[in-house]
Amino acid sequence: MTRLLPVLCLIGMGIAWGLSMPMTKLAVSTGHGHFGIIVWQLVLVALLMLVPLVMRRGRPKVGLRHLRLLIFVAFFGTMIPNSMSYIAAAELPSGVMAIIMSLIPMSSLPIALIWGLERFDWVRLCGLIFGAVAMVVLIGPSTSLPNPAAAPFVLVAALSTICYGIEGNYVAKFGLGGLDVVQVLFYSSLVGLIIITPVALMTGQYYNPIPIFGLPEKALIVSSVGHGIAYACYIWLVGRTGPVFAAQVSYIVTIAGVVLSMILLGERYSGYIWLALALVLIGLFLVQPKTQEQDQAKERAKEQG
Repeated sequence: MTRLLPVLCLIGMGIAWGLSMPMTKLAVSTGHGHFGIIVWQLVLVALLMLVPLVMRRGRPKVGLRHLRLLIFVAFFGTMIPNSMSYIAAAELPSGVMAIIMSLIPMSSLPIALIWGLERFDWVRLCGLIFGAVAMVVLIGPSTSLPNPAAAPFVLVAALSTICYGIEGNYVAKFGLGGLDVVQVLFYSSLVGLIIITPVALMTGQYYNPIPIFGLPEKALIVSSVGHGIAYACYIWLVGRTGPVFAAQVSYIVTIAGVVLSMILLGERYSGYIWLALALVLIGLFLVQPKTQEQDQAKERAKEQG
């Protein structure tokens, strides 16, 4: 069961994140600004994490020494990537967003190589190339996307995967400073709220969802709760298995996101998008390291300090 737990965690968080794709599309359908949406997403995640935080005692104390970690997670785990995702989701089909999000391990690998967390080989380089070709297929042909003018937003969405890659490797290399996942998510959400709320107010993007509570607001709740649970699983999995293994969740996120978008939103895709999906899945397969090599690389990184 111990060996099976990471796999079950991978599947569960993959489906949760896959569902967040069509939910995000619904959440941005009202035209709310991304800063305002992120404010309420952080509120929901903080409330979700508050329950286990209060129920479980004896946790390590959070201090100023953890502030760098919390700020880093707030920026690279939520505020920057989610801003990019919400901006892109307003212009791109939900299924296309799911394909782009599968680039997380491809974004994670170069950073892991630089930080000494993974080992280079040519097969995995080919995986990166397949991912790059998939992006060209999405952007290049004028008939690939329903709206050809939305092609630049593919690159905007891709920026969020780089942020997740940076964050995953940071956690793998430097750890959580003795904190557990719930603490990191709760306090990083509070840090994020302190930073993003004034920004939302100054840009006029802050809004009160209660008087207008409808389908987009319900979708935001589903997306935020799913994101909070999946994100907690992701940080736990990174700490236990390494960033590249954890990033294999992209297989499940991609397939679940595409299928659920077709079922819930009625989306249909061109042949180019299906080709991009196939290229990304091949790239994901090639980019994954062998478990033994991954463990050895992690040990080398620890020895190097």
